[in-house]
Amino acid sequence: MKFNKNIINHTKRLLLLITILSFTAISITACNPNNFKSSASQQVPQLVTSILSDPKTFNYALSSESPNIFGYTYEGLINQNPLTGKLEPNLAESWEVSEDKFKITFTLRENLKWSDGKPLTVDDVVFTYNDIYLNEEIPTDLRDILRIGKDRKLPTVTKVDSRRVEFSVPEPFRPFLQNAGAAILPAHALRESVKTKDQDGKPKFLTMWGVDTPPEQIIVNGPYKLERYDTSQRIIFRRNPYYWRKDAQGKPQPYIERIVWQIVESTDTSLLQFRSGGLDSVGVTPDYFSLLKTQEKQGNFKIYNGGPSSSTSFVVFNLNKGKRNGKSLVDPIKSRWFNNPEFRQAIAYAIDRKTMINNTFRGLGQTQDSPISVQSPYYLSPEKGLKVYNYNPEKAKKLLLEAGFKYNSQNQLEDAQGNRVRFALLTNAGNKIREAMGSQIKQDLSKIGIQVDFTPLAWNTFLDKLSNTLDWEASLLGLTGGLEPNDGANVWSPEGGLHMFNQKPQPGQKPIEAWEVAPWEAKIHQLYIQGAQEFNEEKVKEIYAESQRLTQDNLPFIYLVNSYSLSAVRNRFEGIKFSALGGPFWNIHEIKITK
Repeated sequence: MKFNKNIINHTKRLLLLITILSFTAISITACNPNNFKSSASQQVPQLVTSILSDPKTFNYALSSESPNIFGYTYEGLINQNPLTGKLEPNLAESWEVSEDKFKITFTLRENLKWSDGKPLTVDDVVFTYNDIYLNEEIPTDLRDILRIGKDRKLPTVTKVDSRRVEFSVPEPFRPFLQNAGAAILPAHALRESVKTKDQDGKPKFLTMWGVDTPPEQIIVNGPYKLERYDTSQRIIFRRNPYYWRKDAQGKPQPYIERIVWQIVESTDTSLLQFRSGGLDSVGVTPDYFSLLKTQEKQGNFKIYNGGPSSSTSFVVFNLNKGKRNGKSLVDPIKSRWFNNPEFRQAIAYAIDRKTMINNTFRGLGQTQDSPISVQSPYYLSPEKGLKVYNYNPEKAKKLLLEAGFKYNSQNQLEDAQGNRVRFALLTNAGNKIREAMGSQIKQDLSKIGIQVDFTPLAWNTFLDKLSNTLDWEASLLGLTGGLEPNDGANVWSPEGGLHMFNQKPQPGQKPIEAWEVAPWEAKIHQLYIQGAQEFNEEKVKEIYAESQRLTQDNLPFIYLVNSYSLSAVRNRFEGIKFSALGGPFWNIHEIKITK
């Protein structure tokens, strides 16, 4: 999932996304790149990569899944460098924070343009935020990261003059500056659709720019524009001639004229095509690493290792005690197990993560113990006191016995009422790494007398259970984050769209009766609010340290393994600055093809 060019923009968006394709986001085409000609039937400099499924929408504000096109097509006011973590100018050339921290004023670059040649102005910025992101009639996940404080208030955005725009916040909010990485959208193309209502009284914007929209109608401001989309086959991007960047010699960027994404459902096919020499890059999964490493010189490519990735993997139980139409979302017997912290801790001790790293990940990963990325300055390491759950099945059994569980004559675990401990564990089908992890978890838990019914599901079915019907018991999945913990505000807010372990109904969903929030759950949310309000870095670190201690004590997510971020890229690409947060092509505007 790490093909992002705009790290703030897409790291934040990806935090809102369940990691479907953790290790294969930049796996590469099952088709020779030389098969693609320009409209003039001549070769142009191009990069051919692949994705594992079709995009769901071309509407940035409505996107909540990966893959998506937006890393290449849109930019925001500022950007966060994935190598240094520093905020850098983007559409805005500069910004100023008021002394009282209540206002941020951005100054746009001069002569910015949209991909159709029309001016990009302050009016577009004001429109994007006020009419789309802050508009309660538009169901965008971006609003979650813009909410501020306990009362979840939203900022106000006003035009100062022809080049300056002012953001005002209801209280000091340390991460707000980073939120300015959200994409700026074209008012001239979208304003009418926001104002106009359909027959159901909803903005027509909600049906704008679907995947059936002709590519020439998608107006963008990023380095590339959409040129062609063939369903289940490919997406082709063409260099945006009105993109603002130029190099030191005044030459327009990006240098690569065209990008082709092949839609390839099999990573094995991608690997075969990469090895045949016709492909530009491939995401390196653990099972491919040894094979590819021996072929680097022969194949004229390099495997880049960014260290631990920014993605998480975990087991999560459905802790929701609520009911719909008088029926419990989770079987009350199993709900009592799941809501017992000792039960969750026992599960954590019973999973052999070291073996998982050695077998499934071929040693290319490390144990994970925190929701915060290891690259973040706010990460609390085990060496500094973070609780860990190293493999210890005997300790797991002891915890279960102390919690009132017992073993029958067949060594099967039962609760105090004699109910056999058995639950369903779901994940998304097609992810070989995750399916292998689930199979090991099933085996590991059987050693402490628990029967796990492990079932990979088609993604759409899985997603419907997780976020809509809430009809699930346990799941194996992941999230992707960045350097700023508040990026995960919608995970830790009980109102948030990714508070999946105790999900509150989202707009338009059926209500839940008797939904409740645990004290530790509310405390973590409060700490995230405090961390966003605090500007003293040492105090911020302590606030998030406490939040990590609470997550590890209560285990709403049982964290598993943090894989290494690995990609193989042909040596003909110059300017690769590989990053675990950004992947190989985050700086696509300055990458050149040399041979």
